[in-house]
Amino acid sequence: MRCLVTGASGFLGSHLVRALLEREQDVTVLLRPNSKPERLLDCLPRVRVLHGSLDDLGELADGLRQQPVEAAFHLAWSGVTGEFRNCTEPAIENVAGTLRLWELLRQNHCAAFIGVGSQAEYGPKTGILTEDLPTVPQTVYGASKLALSLLLKQFCQSAEMRFVWLRLLSVYGPGDDQRHMVPGLISALLHGEKPALTAGEQVWDYLYVDDAAAAICAVLQSKDEGVFNIGSGQACVLRDFVTLLRDTIDPSLPLGFGEVPYRHDQVMHLETDISRMRAATGWTPQISLQEGIQRTVAWYRRQGEDLERN
Repeated sequence: MRCLVTGASGFLGSHLVRALLEREQDVTVLLRPNSKPERLLDCLPRVRVLHGSLDDLGELADGLRQQPVEAAFHLAWSGVTGEFRNCTEPAIENVAGTLRLWELLRQNHCAAFIGVGSQAEYGPKTGILTEDLPTVPQTVYGASKLALSLLLKQFCQSAEMRFVWLRLLSVYGPGDDQRHMVPGLISALLHGEKPALTAGEQVWDYLYVDDAAAAICAVLQSKDEGVFNIGSGQACVLRDFVTLLRDTIDPSLPLGFGEVPYRHDQVMHLETDISRMRAATGWTPQISLQEGIQRTVAWYRRQGEDLERN
């Protein structure tokens, strides 16, 4: 199947491109002019590369006229890290740009729009997330993602385009943004530093990135539409997750639990039911938490060794 991936040079996007190629799909990627394609270097010879952004889709428009795509995976999103979660400019850019992208896909007869949403659309919950829960986002980021899901659902229905919206929980693995918790912790521990942490009482659902990419790919094999939650389906106490990560690196290293207070808006329980996704696609996570952490730590060790050699 001919597929388009936006956000292809990002953490999850690069793993998705690799997973699609492994499944012998024909992949076109949209790369921002200032994007760094390091995560994609091994894939670039096997994909069609178009340059542009959600503000400038000119090259993509020309490319789609020459060779339309059958399915679009939309992962391009500005302002994803915590400091931008309540900023208006990224939200405006993302909503307007995504709608421009959808219109271009409609004009070129794309059959399926697959958007990657977020658990932030639900807002704080105390129990397990299911797709039928009320959505009460507490951030601009979550609200803008929710707004897009509602708009795109209506537009896709009117255009007879398949609509799938995947609400991801926490994804970790090789190549993640250094500003996120897991790579930041690994970096500190590999340097023998003591990371300052909250008390770690949060109950969290972590999914290894290869499993997340496989879940997104699995949507192609299904005809189901609508919203699907994606997570591991098995939450753990954050203190246990961090301790397992530390033990994988060096059990003797200290951990600064309780040195950082909880934020006023701290989410204490983040866990999802994945039965709807499993029933629609047959997908289920394959990588255990222990194996995922071992793979992730090993990757960061190799990166550090490569930097030292160079």
